[in-house]
Amino acid sequence: MIVDSLGRRFRNLRLSLTAACNYACEYCVPDGKRLQTAAHELSAAEMLRAVELLIEAAGIEKVRITGGEPLLSPKFDELLPELMGLPLTDVAITTNGQLVARKIDTIVRSGVKRINLSLDTLDAERFPVIAKSGDLETVLHGIDLLQEAGVRLKVNMVPVRSLNADQLVPLLEFCFERGIELRYIELMNMGYLRSSNRYVHEFIGMEEILHAIGERYEYARTDAPYDSTAVRFEVPGEGVFGIIANESEPFCSSCTRLRLASNGHLYGCLSNTSSHAIAPILSMSQHLALAALQRVMVAALGDKQDLAFHGETTVMKFIGG
Repeated sequence: MIVDSLGRRFRNLRLSLTAACNYACEYCVPDGKRLQTAAHELSAAEMLRAVELLIEAAGIEKVRITGGEPLLSPKFDELLPELMGLPLTDVAITTNGQLVARKIDTIVRSGVKRINLSLDTLDAERFPVIAKSGDLETVLHGIDLLQEAGVRLKVNMVPVRSLNADQLVPLLEFCFERGIELRYIELMNMGYLRSSNRYVHEFIGMEEILHAIGERYEYARTDAPYDSTAVRFEVPGEGVFGIIANESEPFCSSCTRLRLASNGHLYGCLSNTSSHAIAPILSMSQHLALAALQRVMVAALGDKQDLAFHGETTVMKFIGG
């Protein structure tokens, strides 16, 4: 097992099926520009081979299917059931929810039990202002379908001062009513926002989020897994919520995440542009592929920050959020 000086190893893989996204969220990309399919994206068969090798070479235990928007990819239907058949402790999906109704049969048949769904506002008019596409009603319908199918949901919200600061509590109450855990994700110093005046102005941190919630509810910090990205809180009688506090309470020292972009590049850290192309490895014999991939794992683990996220120009959705 490959372990660094802080005791970190790769356990969780974020697998980006495609760089394409049907949203162009204000906090992700500039000027409403949608992300497009990357050149030379791996096929479903290549991605499956990569995951199989990473399980053996790096000890990957969990896979989260991401994008761009993974339900947009033609690989989704083929790859999902194959991943469910691998020796993993968990397979989950992150989606924006616009295509859930089209893919609900595939999701249910696969046996996936966990999905994170992005939702930044309950205001139907503001929804397309933030996402630059889609509509709230479709996402809410997707949530209903997933809950009816028994899928355990978490909702991800990115608080942005000028866009949805007034939605902090309404979204929490929406989730409490449905038995869903809400995750607030602090705005990340990435992509076109990196080190910009807009990032500084728009950022809403954990202290401010908790203050807004505290005006309505009493809460207490509760347990979270060792390598969880979220600080979790419980509101007695209502439910649990989490804050992914990239800036306020960094979790780099316990990060176990590895990202495979759709173009076959591995990223060991969101706060580092270094990547490692593994497409050539996938056609090697098993013995040679494992040896080569283990060398890549050493380098990727070395890319991680020791203490805190420093920000990067990389667009998060391109490499799997």
